[in-house]
Amino acid sequence: MLEKLFKLKQNQTSLKQEAMAGLTTFMTMAYIIFVNPMMLADAGMDHGAVFVATCLATAVGCIVMGLMANYPIALAPGMGLNAFFTYTVVGEMGYSWETALGAVFLSGICFLILSLVRIREWIVNSIPMSLRIGIAAGIGLFLALIGLKSAGIVVASPATLVTMGDITAFPAVMAVLGFFLIIAMVQRGMKSAVILSILIITGLGLLFGDVHYNGIVSMPPSIAPTFMQMDLSQVFEVTMLSVVFAFLFVDLFDTSGTLVAVAQRGGFLDENNRLPRLNRALTADSLATIAGAALGTSTTTSYIESTAGVSAGGRTGLTAVVVGLLFILALFVSPLAGMIPAYATAGTLFYVAILMMSGLVHVEWEDLTEAAPVVIVCILMPLTFSIATGIALGIISYAAIKLLTGRFSDLNIGVLVLAAMFVAKFIYA
Repeated sequence: MLEKLFKLKQNQTSLKQEAMAGLTTFMTMAYIIFVNPMMLADAGMDHGAVFVATCLATAVGCIVMGLMANYPIALAPGMGLNAFFTYTVVGEMGYSWETALGAVFLSGICFLILSLVRIREWIVNSIPMSLRIGIAAGIGLFLALIGLKSAGIVVASPATLVTMGDITAFPAVMAVLGFFLIIAMVQRGMKSAVILSILIITGLGLLFGDVHYNGIVSMPPSIAPTFMQMDLSQVFEVTMLSVVFAFLFVDLFDTSGTLVAVAQRGGFLDENNRLPRLNRALTADSLATIAGAALGTSTTTSYIESTAGVSAGGRTGLTAVVVGLLFILALFVSPLAGMIPAYATAGTLFYVAILMMSGLVHVEWEDLTEAAPVVIVCILMPLTFSIATGIALGIISYAAIKLLTGRFSDLNIGVLVLAAMFVAKFIYA
């Protein structure tokens, strides 16, 4: 059955090799079961229910990807998208988390339609590469700011907006130590560096009496507080449509970039440098987002951590299925997830920021018409505390700068339409 489903011999792999690759991927991305519930709880959602939704949405996404597209690509609620959900849509714009879930659900439907009608390529290609790099880096800086804020390293200031907090306080010291541990372990080639850092810092919190022990294993909490709670009544408002677009936009490029990176690492590209079964992979991704919204979590997307499993020998969808099954087993460690303090995950956010900013090396810094919009996105996304605002201002600035410098050939109809839409949003919304 496995041979028929995943073509193991054809892909020169085995059950043991795929299982080890799945375990490797799981260990590199299991931090999401601790980070995501904590972040969405800030939006007023039930921590236990989000924990279950996170595990189930990840399991569904991985298994669907494995069976439908036969790629060793794992999916889970996306970092950055969960921050946008909590701190922008709910925190800044004032929508309820139920409405935010409705926006995630609608963005998943839109993504599914785009995947089925094969116009994704036009949308992706219409956005300049420099802006795609800038958006990823901006989200990284946004996550870094959230991590610094949660650890008390950066605090509000009436005089300077932000300033340094008490870096000798226990949460700040633990956050810094956790970050250093991740860097040291990653540099030494340890695949489970992130989750080990979280567990070590939580253990130190227990040792010093800052964290209370609640057990390790139990039956999963109820998912009822978040299951099918999305509210679609406001998602067609002008302001909310921009939110839906932001969810769709970030997921689209995050998924595209991840698929290309994993395909290059695993040698899955064909002779024309194209990924076979691309639409199946995109369809699986969109279905995972729809399922995740129904279960009660933010946008589910493909994870770059999948490259760890590919490096360990993963070649087929069986790797992704193994990851999904391991996340189902993770449902039974909810007491541990409930003990994780915010400072234990702060270092993780900063580490993810480093990964997301690495693409800046590919920006054409000598060309100011390319570099300036990237800097605008990177700076304004964290400072406005909004991924959507950063994307909008980046696209507007790109179009304006190219027009004013006479670089009309660098523009296309997609960028011009998007820029006009965002200008109208700022004027009338």
